[in-house]
Amino acid sequence: MKLASYRDGSRDGQLVVVSRDLSMALYANGIASRLQQVLDDWNFLSPQLQDLSQTLNHGKARHAFPFEPAMCLAPLPRAPRWVRAAAYLGPLERALRSRGVEPPTRLKSQPLFHPSASDLFVGAAQDAVFRSADAEIDFEAQWAVVTADIAAGASPDQALEGVRLVGLLNDWTLRATADAELAQGGAWVHGKPPAGWAPVLVTLDELGGAWQRGRLALQVEIRHNGKHFARLATGEGMQFHVGQLLATLARQRPLTAGTLLSSGAIGQDDAAAGCASLMAQRVGAADAKPARPLPDYLKDGDEVQIEAIGADGQSVFGAIAQTVVTRD
Repeated sequence: MKLASYRDGSRDGQLVVVSRDLSMALYANGIASRLQQVLDDWNFLSPQLQDLSQTLNHGKARHAFPFEPAMCLAPLPRAPRWVRAAAYLGPLERALRSRGVEPPTRLKSQPLFHPSASDLFVGAAQDAVFRSADAEIDFEAQWAVVTADIAAGASPDQALEGVRLVGLLNDWTLRATADAELAQGGAWVHGKPPAGWAPVLVTLDELGGAWQRGRLALQVEIRHNGKHFARLATGEGMQFHVGQLLATLARQRPLTAGTLLSSGAIGQDDAAAGCASLMAQRVGAADAKPARPLPDYLKDGDEVQIEAIGADGQSVFGAIAQTVVTRD
């Protein structure tokens, strides 16, 4: 099934079930009003939502209405925890080398994580509003999973069983600010504005063969101001699968229902295969022989679209389509 949260004036929105082709939707308020409720009581509520989804997909839902992504908040507008992994080592290693740092060998056996703010996410069609026009505004395509409760000490296989939903996000970054925070030995506080999410989260059965034991095999298309920027294969270049990452997170403490784990920047060892962000493209351009001109970071009015495409050529999560707005 596919789930979204419609705007209704509240913080968390109204839960809706969305058809497989993203054309129709149905309010789920007879079952649950918010997605977090479903995650907290998954075994009882999700089968009821699955029945609703089947009715909708078969065209038999009496109160169905056309699905409008512009009406969506982020599917899970706020979450108890969000951790950003570096599952794809290629982009990370290139970024470290661009700073004159040789990637440590332990990265291949010990996943790297960054905790991120999860108190506010924005919807797929909401403007991305920034306070500074000169902070090197950048996008970054990632995919993510939403978990059930996962016990402390869970094995990778056990942790993988805790995956409930999968989604797509744009991890907005103010590169100059974020780099300064890291250089000062701190965590990202001001350098990470609210992430934008694709309209729907999907259960694993919706992914079919694209879900490969903790790896996702889709094509992610990125467009900048309507022009092709990259087409990324999410199934390639991933050093750690989701079960390994979640088990590492749960080594000393349990994970609560609604925990978000994102992949980090999607990418392979060779930047020529495509870049998930302008920063990654700039690093690749500088490394090219001969070196290529560096692309500019985003400015007011720029548009970014990110969308995951399945083997059938259809959008899986719907498109993230956001416009940059800068305010002093």
